[in-house]
Amino acid sequence: MPMKKLDPLDRKIIAALQHDGRLSVQALAEQVGLSPSPCARRVRILEDEGVIKGYSAVIDQAKVGLPVSAFASIKLEKQNEDHLDRFAEKVLQWPEVVDCYLMTGQFDYLMRVVVADLPAYEQFLKTKLTRLKGVSSIETSFALGQLKRSEVLPVSVG
Repeated sequence: MPMKKLDPLDRKIIAALQHDGRLSVQALAEQVGLSPSPCARRVRILEDEGVIKGYSAVIDQAKVGLPVSAFASIKLEKQNEDHLDRFAEKVLQWPEVVDCYLMTGQFDYLMRVVVADLPAYEQFLKTKLTRLKGVSSIETSFALGQLKRSEVLPVSVG
């Protein structure tokens, strides 16, 4: 079943929840100009349709002992379905990989790996990434600082 088109109220709900996913239905309803029951129904529909995929807390990675972000660009030996599927299957199991994108251009994948320090990244490389069959090259860059990070999408409410 195709997803319904998002109307301005849906967009207001999405924008409000992106900024505070802990809003009560009452507070959310007041913010978007609905009564609680229709607001809760709209949120449930957005969840059921997968527009709202879940709720989580935003954690400061340095304060939990994971200050290092490494960006690994990976090239596979072949870009056929089997190689891509095998790579994806393994990467989904690795908690150190917090983001991974299939890319166009020189590399096949770009991933962000979060670890405690450089020896931890070396261990990740040696025990996981370099052991993955079909990987032909890995280039890593380390973030020196973070200017911006956001999960908030620019959903227009106009």
